[in-house]
Formats: sequence, C-alpha cells, structure tokens
Amino acid sequence: MRPGMPAPGAPDAKAKSFGPSLKRLLHRLAPEKKLVWLVMLLAITSVVLNTLGPYMLGRATNLVFDGFVGKHQLRFPPGTTKDQAIDYLRASGNNTFADMVGAMDVTPGVGIDFTAVGHVLLLVLALYIGASVFGWLQAFLLNMVINRTVKRLRGEIEDKIHRLPLRYFDSQPRGDVLSRVTNDVDNVSQSLQQTMSQLIVSVFTVLGILVMMFWISPLLALIALLTVPAAIVVTALIAKRSKPHFVDQWKHTGLVNAQVEEAYTGHEIVTAFGRNQEVGAEFDKRNEELYQSSFKAQFISGLIMPAIMFLGNVNFVLVALVGGLRVATGQLSLGEVQAFIQYSRQFSQPLTQIGAMANLLQSGVASAERIFEILDAEEQSPDPIAADTRPVDRGEVEFEGISFRYEEEKPVIERLSLIAEPGHVVAIVGPTGAGKTTLVNLLMRFYELDSGAITIDGVDITRISRDNLRSRIGMVLQDTWLFKGTIRENIAYGNPNAGEEDILAAARAAYVDRFVHALPDGYDTVIDEEGSGVSAGEKQLITIARAFLAKPSILILDEATSSVDTRTELLVQHATAALRRDRTSFVIAHRLSTIRDADLIVVMEAGRIVEHGTHERLLEERGAYYRLYNAQFAAASADV
Repeated sequence: MRPGMPAPGAPDAKAKSFGPSLKRLLHRLAPEKKLVWLVMLLAITSVVLNTLGPYMLGRATNLVFDGFVGKHQLRFPPGTTKDQAIDYLRASGNNTFADMVGAMDVTPGVGIDFTAVGHVLLLVLALYIGASVFGWLQAFLLNMVINRTVKRLRGEIEDKIHRLPLRYFDSQPRGDVLSRVTNDVDNVSQSLQQTMSQLIVSVFTVLGILVMMFWISPLLALIALLTVPAAIVVTALIAKRSKPHFVDQWKHTGLVNAQVEEAYTGHEIVTAFGRNQEVGAEFDKRNEELYQSSFKAQFISGLIMPAIMFLGNVNFVLVALVGGLRVATGQLSLGEVQAFIQYSRQFSQPLTQIGAMANLLQSGVASAERIFEILDAEEQSPDPIAADTRPVDRGEVEFEGISFRYEEEKPVIERLSLIAEPGHVVAIVGPTGAGKTTLVNLLMRFYELDSGAITIDGVDITRISRDNLRSRIGMVLQDTWLFKGTIRENIAYGNPNAGEEDILAAARAAYVDRFVHALPDGYDTVIDEEGSGVSAGEKQLITIARAFLAKPSILILDEATSSVDTRTELLVQHATAALRRDRTSFVIAHRLSTIRDADLIVVMEAGRIVEHGTHERLLEERGAYYRLYNAQFAAASADV
C-alpha cells in the first residue's frame, strides 16, 4: 500500500472535529504510557544518530577535498606552510582562492589522509547501524502499543454492543453498524500504525536537523526555513478545499455499504421479483456518486505532497547557491555545505511525509469519530445494584397496564393487562402489527416500558438483572439462528455446561435424533451460519433442542412452525408440546390450528387485547377470533 493512502474499503472522510477527536484517540494510548515514553526515547536516540551522519560525512568530504587541494592545487616547494601559501596566493591576485584555503585544514604538498577518511567512514557506518537498531526497536514497541490499544478498543466496542438497547439497532442500518465495528476499527489500526511511527520520527528529525543547520550556518538555516510557512499555507488551503469532498465521500461510502448489505441479504427476494436491474441501477448511481466524491477528495488532497516537494526543491536551489558563495569566500567549508544540503533535503522530507500522512490521519480520525459515536450512544438502563436473584418457582407472569411505543407519536401497546397462570400456555394471535412480538420483547426486556409493570411471581422484572431474567426464559423464533460449528455445538449453545448425555437427551426430545444419523458425521456434522446441509424444519428442531437444554422456566414460541412443511410441522408441534410441558409458555402464531389446546388465547388488535379465552369459548362468542379462524380455514378450503 502506498504511504499516505487509506486502507481499502475504509470510510475515508474529513473528521468533523479533528483536534478533539485526535486528542481522544491518542488518550487511549494512556495505559501504555511507559512504553510510549520508551518509544519516544528510542526515537530520539535513532534521530540523533541519524542526524550526526551527514555532519560526519561532511568531515570526510573535507578530508578528501583538503588533501586534493593540498596535493594538486598548492604546488609549492617542500616545507612551505599554509600561511606562506596563502600569502603567495594573495600576492598573485587569487584572493578568493586564498580565502577558501584559509578556511581549510590543508598542508601544501600533502595529499588525502585515507586512514583518517576510513576512521570517519567507519564511525558513520556505526552511527547508521545504531540508528537502524534503535529505529527498529522503536517501531516494534510502537506496533505493540498500537495493537494492544486497538485490541482494547475492540473489546470496548464488543462490551458496548451488548449494553446498547435494541432501539439503537432499530434506528441504524445494519451494514453501517458492521462497517463501524470492522472497517472503521481496521482503518484506525492501520492509520495509527502508518502515521504514528512516521510522525514521531519526522517531528524529532525536524528538531534535530534544525539544531544542526543553525550549528553549521544560521544564515542558511533561515533561508531553509523560508519555505516552511509557505508549506503550511499551501497545506491548509488544499485541506480546506478538499474538506467538503471528504464529507461527501464519507456519506456516499455509508450509502454504498448499506445498499450492498441490503441487496446481498435479500438477494433471493430481489431475484424472485426480477428487480436485479433496478438494484443494479441504484448501485451504479450510488457507486458513481462515491467515485466522483472520492476522486475529487483524493485528487485535491493529493496536491499537498507535490506542492511541498516543489517548495523543497526551491529551498535546495537557494541553499546550494548561497552555500557555494560562502564556500568560495571561505566562510564555510565544502563539507559543511554538503552536510547542510543533506540536512535541507532531510528537512523537507519529513515535512513532505507529514503532508502525505495528513490524508491518512484524517481518514483514521474520521473512523475513530464513527467508533466514538457507538461508544457514546445511550445505553440501556443499568441493572439494579441489589438485583433479585430468586429462581422462578411458579412462573406466573402478569402484565399490569403496560404501554409502549417505538416512536413518540405512534403508540404500539396501550394500557394492556394480562395474567399468565403458572404452567399455562398463553397463545397470542392477531393481525400483523398488532403488537404480539413486541409484547414478548418487553417481557425479555429487549425494550423498556413507557408505563406499567411486568412481574414474574410478583417480582417486577426491572428488579431482576437482564442476564438473570433471560436465563429463566427460553425462546424459539421464526427465524432460526445457527452459527458455524457442529450440530452438537449448536445444541450445546443453550447450556455450555451440559454434558453429552444432556445434549443427546435434548436432541431426542426435539426429534433431532431422527434425522441427524442420516448426516455424514452425525452430531459432528459441521453447518455454517446459513445452516446449509439441513432443511428449514431441521434447523428449527435444532433450535428447539437448544431450548430444551437450557431448561427455561418460561418459554416463548414466536411463529416456530411458520416456515416448515406439513410433515415437519407435526414434528415441531410434538417437540414444542413436550417443551411447553410444566412451563408457562407464550405462543405467537398465525396458524390458529397450532394453538387450539392453549389454556388462554389472547386476541390483539392495534396494541390492545380485544378478546381472550379458550378456543371453544372464543368461537362461541363469534368475535375477532371467530373471524380470524373462519377467514383462515375458508381460505384453506378454497385452495383445496
């Protein structure tokens, strides 16, 4: 990857508040401050050794040049002194040459002292080897510091994700959240690794070179510094012009990520409805917008480095010109000018590198801001300090006049009251959007009530820690969730401490044992996140086995049979019936045939309970349930 270029896929953008965000990001290095100070010390040592190199090479140049001039330019009789040679040159009208010889350490008739030159070159070699060793150690330790910091940052994000309410994820595109947790963290890591070491070395190099340049010649140092304000102004102007394009790039990157995530997640639906061209056209449009904003941002910000290099070349010409004149007048030696020219090139080099790093640093800080937005997001209300840890004895669940709304102006549930007796099966039915799933989500405390209370065995669930509450409740959802691993591992997810016999017992109870032996490796068959290799019904049976293993006191079945065939539905019904035995159960179902034996059927419409009773009683009342039942079975008869 070229230095100064953001990581592929990173959401490059100009940070909204660069200074405060950078300060906050660097503050995360605080736990490693001892190593950071050691890194600084190693960097200073490496820079000092590197900075002494050109000065010592200048001395070697002086030895060579002085020996050459003494041997070939000052051809005087043996025993002639330097002062005599200078007097002769002045008498001959060569005043400029005489001034130059006066500033040199030369002896007429004596050639190059190769022994002295060799000693100087060995010293220079030792300096550069030492600088490389200290530089390597500094880079190694800094890499350790940054990786530890990013590791802690990932851990904080992971912990934060678990403390965020579902309301947060409802309001954020899933692709954008995933991008923050993965791409942005990686971008921060790469930005710190590529910029921190370079910036530390560059800053100390600039300071060290300034000291040496003023030591050699204050005049030439002032000339070299003339280009610094110009470089700062040019960088600021270019950065200002690129800012709006970076903002657009950030926005369009997020839109493209969300579009891609949405299109690939729903690929089968897009294909089934023949909307591939529309989706492709929408992607092309957003991709073009991203291309335009990215091109403008990168092109304009990419002018920084060439501009600084041009100013560096101007500085080189001025230093070489003035330095040559001062050598000719004997005010500086050739080696000193050579060293100064090296310093001037080295002086512009770190400035150029800082300019090149500016784009990458902006991108890293912008990613850090996106991460900080997650870390600063409002968390779910904390669990009570003295949480109730009593186990569920009876399993009585009561909803006491609860109200809830996702959006302030749109009530979902209004003043709903309901009692689920211990060990009873409560079926919740109603049209889509009636609030059925919301009701059980409130029981699980995925969302907090606006008013009212929910109690389990008379204990308000807000007095129970979320982990303790959810450990008492088992859920089997319409959308099965499996992870990459063996079938045995997926079942054991319900109780990590379960033994082999417990796992097999749960599998037999959920009828998993009936199909698993037909698989190549039985319980050790590996399935991926999509559950490939097993059918939809078999995936549902695995999740039921997982719930069996968890041995919950309260059970929630949310459309557990909606996506399976008739034959498998019978197995699922038998499995869920066994799972519900002696447990308070909530069953959400659209297929009313699956809840005929429920102890209580609750009919919801628009967030309210409009009817409740047994299957037979509700049919006799000929109300909402009767209409739902007849409509469903009339449709089934018509299909036949």
